[in-house]
Amino acid sequence: MIKVDISNVWGQLSLPDLLAVEQEVAAAHETLTNGTGDGNDFLGWLDLPVAEETEEMKRIRRAADRIRSNSDVFVVIGIGGSYLGPRAAIELMQGCNHNIGKGRGNPQIYFAGNTLSTRAWNELQRLLEGKDFSLAVISKSGTTTEPAIAFRALKWLLERKYGTDEANRRIYAITDPAKGALRQMATEEGWETFVIPPAAGGRFSVLTAVGLLPMAVAGMDIRQVMRGAFEAKEQYNRVRSFENPVWLYAGIRNLLYRNGKTTEIMASWEPGYKMMGGWWQQLFGESEGKDGKGIFPVSVEFTADLHSLGQMIQQGERNIFETMIRFDAPEQVAVVGSDVKNLDGLNYLAGKQLDFVDEQAYLGTLAAHVDGGVPVITVEMGELNDAKLGELFYFFELCCGVSAYILGVNPFNQPGVEFYKRNMFQLLGKPGYEK
Repeated sequence: MIKVDISNVWGQLSLPDLLAVEQEVAAAHETLTNGTGDGNDFLGWLDLPVAEETEEMKRIRRAADRIRSNSDVFVVIGIGGSYLGPRAAIELMQGCNHNIGKGRGNPQIYFAGNTLSTRAWNELQRLLEGKDFSLAVISKSGTTTEPAIAFRALKWLLERKYGTDEANRRIYAITDPAKGALRQMATEEGWETFVIPPAAGGRFSVLTAVGLLPMAVAGMDIRQVMRGAFEAKEQYNRVRSFENPVWLYAGIRNLLYRNGKTTEIMASWEPGYKMMGGWWQQLFGESEGKDGKGIFPVSVEFTADLHSLGQMIQQGERNIFETMIRFDAPEQVAVVGSDVKNLDGLNYLAGKQLDFVDEQAYLGTLAAHVDGGVPVITVEMGELNDAKLGELFYFFELCCGVSAYILGVNPFNQPGVEFYKRNMFQLLGKPGYEK
């Protein structure tokens, strides 16, 4: 079970404060699991994790094997939850530079359809030159502007390279089971399809084919991912007290918000966690930021960002709190070497493991930020493996649902997202959006 350490918030809060909200947290968890709150038609993610492999998972693994055998590159087209979750999973498990040296049998994986940048499109075309590639297009509707434009262009590249029939065998659609433009295209063209359950919103979809197909293509064991998520579902929904880390995290962050801490900084000490921070930002930002409420989520990478944002965190406006993510040290160790001249003055570290240095940097930063008036929640993840990844995803999804109901908002809608789209469509002259 993930451990949540709240010992470094007591300068701002007290134990009686926490105990006073116990009934609120219990009611929010009950509302979520009983499906009695706003947005209860989008609770399909709650029961997605299962103990035994489903037929859908078997099809996902077979498709991944085909892609790995016939492609140098796999392009995943999607935006928001259709892109952040799978990219976060792969980069956390395999690193930010995971594509270097990959090819047939273990394809490079790139993500498209999450930007309108011409430079990014030109770069992707260069990366695909001379490569065999396959596509996954992820969208419930098939009409979201950014991924739809990318898919149209990449589909044309596939057809030009392979012809229509072979191109169709290299396209995988992850979409609504029954409706939408993408479902219609997939049916007409004969693409292999996987389902996004209608009751699982995009930012809660990582444990569907949305995340599982790219993970499987990357060589991860999606059965272990789902096993970890299933065990999380069983544990975190069974324990109804502050022994449950979900209750601690959701309760403390709402208490801090009520005490003027309106920005949450998620700090990880792993560069590979950066996209996981992006997934977490969307999950909480889009779920809680409405009705004039919400904790603003920001993710940072330490120690790198200590050299850019450290001053602001240490001595800036005291409207922030931090959630620091920690993992156990990896099995393969690195040791600081020695140097005869010692011009850099580092010989005092010679022979020490790099993880030891990292741990002291974490402890020093923790003490400094707490002394500077920043409450810090520490989330101890334990060993990093495929099962832990599944647990991590489910943990934060459940925390988000509980936290949003404590806050008093519907966690599963996002009405504000449509405003920029309306303006953009009007400026582009899309039919139906005229002034």
